[in-house]
Amino acid sequence: MSRKLSGLELESRRAKLRQNLRNGSLSLGESVREMRKLTGLTQTDYAERVAKIFPRVLMDIERGKANPTLETLERIAKPWGWKIGFIPPPEGSP
Repeated sequence: MSRKLSGLELESRRAKLRQNLRNGSLSLGESVREMRKLTGLTQTDYAERVAKIFPRVLMDIERGKANPTLETLERIAKPWGWKIGFIPPPEGSP
């Protein structure tokens, strides 16, 4: 397991995650993986204790091999206080 992040490092990575989500530079799997890693939990712990889903579902989402339901995405995002919705593409995108 990696070292625990300092408060400043954690806030910096959270801000970077929010920015990357806004500009669409992360895939769903990459976003979910970064959210989980910032909590400091393993895939199994985040899946079972936080999102209340099967660990295999979270693993498949992080690898880009799943098609999660809206309910599953809401469970994953809930600890962050985030809502699932449509995000317009960045300016100048096709």
